[in-house]
Amino acid sequence: MKKQTENIIRRPVSSFTITTLGCKVNQYESDAIAQHLKDSGCVPVHPEESADLCIINTCTVTQKASMQSRQAARQAIRSNPGARIIVTGCYAQTEPDEIKKIKGVHHIIGHADKHKIPEMIMSVNNKYPPFPALIRRNIFLEHDFKQIPATVLGNRTRQFLKIQDGCDTFCTYCIVPYARGRSRSMSLENVLENIKQLKQAGCHEVVLTGVHLGAYGLDFSPQTSLTELLNRIHESTAIDRVRLSSTEPLELTEDIIKLVAETGSFCHHFHIPLQSGDDLILKNMHRPYTSSFFRDLIIKINELIPDAAIGVDTMIGFPGESEKAFENTYSLIEELPVTYLHVFPFSSRSGTRASGYPQKVPSEIIKTRCQKMRGLGNIKKRNFYKKFIGKKVEVLIEGKRDGLTGYLKGITSNYIPVHVKEDNDLENTMVQVRIDMLDSDNNVFGTVC
Repeated sequence: MKKQTENIIRRPVSSFTITTLGCKVNQYESDAIAQHLKDSGCVPVHPEESADLCIINTCTVTQKASMQSRQAARQAIRSNPGARIIVTGCYAQTEPDEIKKIKGVHHIIGHADKHKIPEMIMSVNNKYPPFPALIRRNIFLEHDFKQIPATVLGNRTRQFLKIQDGCDTFCTYCIVPYARGRSRSMSLENVLENIKQLKQAGCHEVVLTGVHLGAYGLDFSPQTSLTELLNRIHESTAIDRVRLSSTEPLELTEDIIKLVAETGSFCHHFHIPLQSGDDLILKNMHRPYTSSFFRDLIIKINELIPDAAIGVDTMIGFPGESEKAFENTYSLIEELPVTYLHVFPFSSRSGTRASGYPQKVPSEIIKTRCQKMRGLGNIKKRNFYKKFIGKKVEVLIEGKRDGLTGYLKGITSNYIPVHVKEDNDLENTMVQVRIDMLDSDNNVFGTVC
C-alpha cells in the first residue's frame, strides 16, 4: 500500500478536479489554484469524470460544514481510485487530526501553505513523510498576504478578487480567525494590477472580497484603508464595474457610501452583516455596534443611493435569544429598506466562546424563527424588484443560454438577476434592458432595448 501511494504521488498530474465548500474567498482561492494548474498544462475535468488529482477546499464555519467537508473528501476518494487527494482550507487548518482518519487522503495543507499547492503538485521529486502528509503551520504567525501566482479567470464574467485575508475581530460564535489568522492585505499596487489584468482578459466586473474586507490596509505601515483603495481604483478607471462583497457596518463609512453614490465605478450594492437586532445579543456576540447604529446606516445608504440593493446577514438562535430578542431583529429588518436576507441558524462551533454559553435555543424554535425571517426576506426582495418594472437598467450578461427556456441570464449593478429573451449571443456584454415582469418565484424578466 505504501508503494502504491508513493507511485500515485510520483506520477505526473495531467487532470484535476477541485471541490469547494464555503465562502467566496474559498472560491477565489480554488479558482486561483485551478488557473495555475491550467497554465501548467493540467486539464480540469468534470467532477463525475476520473482525475489524477482531487483537491478538496474545505469549510468549517459550522459543524455541518465540517461534516460536509469530510463527506466531500470521502466522495472524491471513492470516485477517483488511484488519484492524488489533497485536503486544504479552513477545516484542514483547524482540525487536521479529523482528516487524518479518512483513509485515502495524501496531503493535508493548511492556509499558510495553500498558495503553494500548484507548485507542490507539479514537483514530483520531493520526498514525503508517511501519508497522510500534514503541512500546517501556526496561522497566527502569518503576517503577509499570500497570493497564488496566477491571474484568476475562473468560469465567470464577474470575477472575484481576494484582497484581504484573516480577521482580528473574534466574534464569539466564529471560528474563522482561528482558521485564517490575523488580518492581512494585498498591496494597493497589486490590487490595481490584478484589476487591470482582469480587464485585459475581457472581464467587465470585479468583486472585491476578503474575510474581513473593511479591515483592508490596517495592517500596513503606514496604515491605509478600504476608502483609500476605492478612491485609487476609481482614479485608475481600471474596469467597468467594481462590486464590494460583505462589509462590516462600522467600516462602511459615509465616505465610501458617497463615493459609490457619486461615481459610476462602483455597483449600487452593499452586503452588510447585522446578525442580530437586539443590543444584548449583539454584545454577547462581540459585535461592536448597536441596532440604532445599523438603522442609521441603512437609512443613510437609502437616502444617498435610493436604488441600492442592501443585503443583510442575520443569525437566528444565538444562546440567550428570547422571543423578544428575535422580534427586535425581525422588527428592525421589517422597518428598513433592506433588499434581501441571508438567514443562518446558530450552529454551536467547538473552539469558540459561544459554544459554552448557556440558554441554548431549542432547534425547533430556531427552525421556526428562520422560516419567519426568510419569509420576510422574500417579501423584501419582491418589493425591491417590483420598483424596477418598466424601467431601463444596464445588465451584464453572464450566463450561457438556458437550453430549456432560451433565456440569457445577467446581473444589474444593484444585484437584480435578469432573464433576457434574446437570439443573439450577448454573453459577457453590457446591454440596456427594460424590466418587463416578475413571476411568482421572484424571477425577473426583461427585454433588450
